[in-house]
Amino acid sequence: MSVDEIDGAQPAPDAMLQVMPGVSIPLCEIAMDAVRSQGAGGQNVNKTATAIHLRFDVRASSLSESCKARLLAQRDQRLSREGVIVIKAQQHRSQEMNRDAALKRLCEFLVKALHVPRTRRPTRIPRSVQKRRVDDKTRRGRTKALRRTGPGQD
Repeated sequence: MSVDEIDGAQPAPDAMLQVMPGVSIPLCEIAMDAVRSQGAGGQNVNKTATAIHLRFDVRASSLSESCKARLLAQRDQRLSREGVIVIKAQQHRSQEMNRDAALKRLCEFLVKALHVPRTRRPTRIPRSVQKRRVDDKTRRGRTKALRRTGPGQD
């Protein structure tokens, strides 16, 4: 999943990001910009651009229409109204590690969004379970009947 682009150079046109079996994205569809990181880090943080802003336009991608529909139906703050996934990676001190982390987070987002849950097949309740439920109800009813006091039994 590592990318061979250094210092903003464009990846090879045939380079692909394998998301899951059967789904891959050309790296030329993913825009990555290096920006300065936020937070503590000493003087180095003020002069080096190690954080990565990753942008992936779902609508303009080469994914199938069903994949695009599933992605755009997601309610996630990383997905803008225009259908662009924005991920900022700044955990590491090096640009290359942040780039790999951003691509990994994009893959995780896509895998989670493209996962199609299996449809539930309704099954019959076994007769033994039905009988046990009814027996428990009658046993409970008998116990409660023994607790009842009738009128004038005090």
